[in-house]
Parts: sequence; C-alpha cells; structure tokens
Amino acid sequence: MKRVLGIDCGSAATGYGVIDTDGRRSRVVACGVILASARLSFAERLKKIGGELGQVIQTYSPDAVAIEEVFYSVNVKSALKLGQVRGVALLKAAEAALPIHEYSPLEIKSSVVGYGRAEKHQVQQMVKILLALDYIPPEDAADALAVALCHAHYSQTQEKLAKAGTGRTARAPGNAKPAPPALSKVEASKVARAFPEERSRRAGPEQYRRV
Repeated sequence: MKRVLGIDCGSAATGYGVIDTDGRRSRVVACGVILASARLSFAERLKKIGGELGQVIQTYSPDAVAIEEVFYSVNVKSALKLGQVRGVALLKAAEAALPIHEYSPLEIKSSVVGYGRAEKHQVQQMVKILLALDYIPPEDAADALAVALCHAHYSQTQEKLAKAGTGRTARAPGNAKPAPPALSKVEASKVARAFPEERSRRAGPEQYRRV
C-alpha cells in the first residue's frame, strides 16, 4: 500500500485528503479543509496554508503528493491567487522531498466519476462510494480525495506498463493518459443509482469508469 496526499488549492479554503491505496482499493487516512480568514492579508493566508500543509505532511508521512493543475479562469485575479497557493503547496511537498504529480480537472473527474464535466456534488458522491465512507466529505476535502484517487489509478497504470516492459508511460505523447478501466457491474450499478438523472441525460455509449 502507498500513501498519497491529495491537495485541492484555494485561497480561502484548501482541501487535503490522505489515502492508503494499492491502486484498486483505497481507504481514507485523513481529510479536512484548511480555512484562511478573509481578515488576514493574502501573505498571511499563504503562511497559514503552508504551515498547516507542512503539518499534514509531517503527521501522515505520505509517499507522494497529487495536486490539481492550474485551470483557465476568466477571473485573472482569482487565477493568480490560486497559482500562488499552488506554489506554496508545491514548495511544502518539495521541502519534504516528495514526488509531485499534477492532474487536470478533466482527468480527475474522468477518473473518479467517469465524466469530465461532473459537478461537485457528483464528485462528493463518488468519493463516498469509492472510499466506502458513511458520510459525504465537505466539497474541498472531497476534491482533494478525488485528486488522490486519480493518482492512485494512474500510478497503477504506470506500474502495469512498467511490468509489461512496453517502455510506455502513463502519460502518452501530448501529455494524454489512457482511459480508466471500466467499472465492474456492481460498481456501475452503484453509480447509476447515485446519478440516475445524469445517466438519463447523457444517454450515450460512454461507460462509467473506475479508479
């Protein structure tokens, strides 16, 4: 089992999620949200986020860190702030000499929900299902757990390719990744029950896919 720390960055709320995983089965070790008051200066918020992320790393000793890539935003100011928070998170991981893996929102949602444009409540529900939780995590914590689960899948794919001796990697030319494997019938049934309206709306051949 490997321990992965997923981070969902935000200038007001930064989610974190720690899981133990073998690539197919995962369990939650810890998750939560680091809140930075709007009364603090932005520099003080960065300091608080960095300090608490450092404490999470020290407490849970992850083997790797997974973080969401910067995404396009029409609000340039918000995008810049998000980039600065990501910089703090990357710095803390680098200071701990941890491998860092970055995934786009599309990759994360596709890996966890099977649909790249999934909404936040759908990500929360799938995180609950995949990790066999008896509660729905807060949005930011669920997003962080989804990042960790996404890495669990792709690291497993990387290991399979390495064992097969293909010389390929999980990221193909152009930074693309292979599609996640299809869900089992039991898991697909759970997803269909969780999102009946989404299944009806899409009504296409695309299968839900597993982490």
